Amino acid sequence: MTRNTTETMMKSKFQVLTGAVVALVGFGGFWYCKSPPSLSNVALLNNAVSKNYSLVNSLNNHSDSVLGVVITPDGNSVASVSSDKTIKIWNLKTGEIIRTLQGHSDWINAIAISPDGKILASASADKTIKLWNLSTGEEILTLQGHRMWVSSIAFSPDGQKLASGSWDQTIKVWNWHRGENISTFKEDNDLVTTVAFSPDGKKVANGNYFSGTIKLWDLEKQKQIDIFAGHSGAVDSIAFSPNGQILASGSWDKTIKLWNISKGQEITTLTGHLDKVESVAFSADGKTLASGSWDKTIKIWDWKMNNPITTLRGHNHRVWSVAFSPDAKTVVSSSFDKTIKVWQGK
Repeated sequence: MTRNTTETMMKSKFQVLTGAVVALVGFGGFWYCKSPPSLSNVALLNNAVSKNYSLVNSLNNHSDSVLGVVITPDGNSVASVSSDKTIKIWNLKTGEIIRTLQGHSDWINAIAISPDGKILASASADKTIKLWNLSTGEEILTLQGHRMWVSSIAFSPDGQKLASGSWDQTIKVWNWHRGENISTFKEDNDLVTTVAFSPDGKKVANGNYFSGTIKLWDLEKQKQIDIFAGHSGAVDSIAFSPNGQILASGSWDKTIKLWNISKGQEITTLTGHLDKVESVAFSADGKTLASGSWDKTIKIWDWKMNNPITTLRGHNHRVWSVAFSPDAKTVVSSSFDKTIKVWQGK
């Protein structure tokens, strides 16, 4: 892939964000991916995920598309990032804004919170990753090294490392405390759309744009150890199950696939969305999966039964990101409609 080709694709994405109708030839339009939620340091819960969720709040303060959303480990706050170049921290119960963080010079693509809930990381089209003190809103440091926008970020389970994926075709692993890039894995002529750490912290997975594949990298051996192929479109989101045995992937082919990590095999394919799947997230017990789609809906799945438990409707545009609360009683979703929706289980 030439630099001119990639720059053309970037311009196309920008045009879509600003309202123009643009298509990336052969790939159906604008792509965006955000980071998967951290699955570390979350207790496995006995509570069953509700079959009935109701819309209890709509958070409206971003001036542009909300591209990523995550709930803090204590379950009290929501953090969101937007193409308006801001990060907002909200009180999950009241919907009030706690603070707004500013510092990026371009839209913010992805967000992650450390397992201890103290550090927030944000990734931007300005090619940087910023680390913030979540309690004070103070910017701690900026990680630089990617040559194109950073599409996805994820903390390691111990919170000591950060993985990032970029359209520069690389996955980087950082010792963020020292601001040091400690590993770089290179894709061959493909754009990295999403990254995730395995729950044991020994592996990093990434999804790809052109090939629609997922690759698994061993951090100790510093090499690729597996590849999962089966999607017919870009893979925009991946998530490990809490026990590390299953990987979920959401794709532009409108499906979600579940993969057995140890066997390197596809387990099942979930169908039901009518458009591209942008985000997937496991509940803390690993039994339930949430997905967000360009069809404006969020689906809650009993993935072992290959069955959608419920479909949540409330957004009037594409859903970019979904996340469970630690107790799985709340789901949050963000959208191109500039809002964050809060869904409460009954």
